[in-house]
Amino acid sequence: SFGAYAPLVMAILCGAAYLFGAAIRFNIWRLNNKGENRSPSERGLELASAWSLAFAYIISVAYYLNLLGAFAVSLTEVEGHIPAKLVTTATFAIILIVGWTRGFGALERLEEVSVGIKLAIIAGLLFGLAVFFGKTASAGDLVISAATVSGWQAVALVGGLLVTVQGFETSRYLGAEYSAPTRIKSMKLAQGVSTAIYLVYILLLSFAFAPDALDLSETAIIGLMEVVAPILPILLIVAALSAQFSAAVADTGGAGGLVSELTGGRLAPRAGYVLLAVVGVALTWTASVFEIISYASRAFALYYAIQTLIAAKGAALKGQPVKAVGFVALAGVAVAIVLFGASVE
Repeated sequence: SFGAYAPLVMAILCGAAYLFGAAIRFNIWRLNNKGENRSPSERGLELASAWSLAFAYIISVAYYLNLLGAFAVSLTEVEGHIPAKLVTTATFAIILIVGWTRGFGALERLEEVSVGIKLAIIAGLLFGLAVFFGKTASAGDLVISAATVSGWQAVALVGGLLVTVQGFETSRYLGAEYSAPTRIKSMKLAQGVSTAIYLVYILLLSFAFAPDALDLSETAIIGLMEVVAPILPILLIVAALSAQFSAAVADTGGAGGLVSELTGGRLAPRAGYVLLAVVGVALTWTASVFEIISYASRAFALYYAIQTLIAAKGAALKGQPVKAVGFVALAGVAVAIVLFGASVE
């Protein structure tokens, strides 16, 4: 959509995510001060923030599992959206059954292994793309494409893609296991590594391939990477299936835990899993993956808006007016994304 400007747009997305992360890191630092009193308004914002995050988790799991369904079906000769939606629905059922009967402990133990595999595959992808980019540049065939969106449509589209650079906020909720400095450092590291991957990937892709070289679909990258190296498509499918399933499990557990905590234990985590599965299946059959991505982006933007307002209030109380104004402005950006974030379609 953005042609040669795609790397710049990705940099803007990653920059916005880092600023939202800065607000959350400020809140981690403040909340680490156990003796600091919280006003009723701040406690209310924290409650609203937690509910908005639970809601965002519910939508993001639908996003992850719809991608999983699309990539799983790409392994077969079957075509069309219905088979992918059936795979997604079946995966929701599996996750619900596992969460209801056994919890996610066993699945979560696979997380470290799967992350290592995914990073190795990403490294292979970037290496293959770099070699292909070099050959294309040597032949004088680099592509400089014009953007196909502009003005307000372009701004709204960027907002609708916010969820693609989301995930760093997990550090905010690991206070029982890790100190504030460790969690702040982990968030910065996560955002730094992911930003490097995003920017290198988009830079290599944008100038090595023409935008019309692929159809707009959630699995288009598979066919495109076959040109780079025959092994890359199957590796990408393995990475995608692993990534989407593990992310879905993590966010399902997070949503169930938040619902239980927010209702004072009146609803068990299992009730949260049921709610998540029902909403996720409904989204699967009524919306496209791209629409679900924009919904998830707006849901996370709502969470970030509340977190930045909490940070603004905290900065004002700490006598940091410039930082407070900055956080308020950032909250305004997040609210705009909630209201106007658009789907790729």
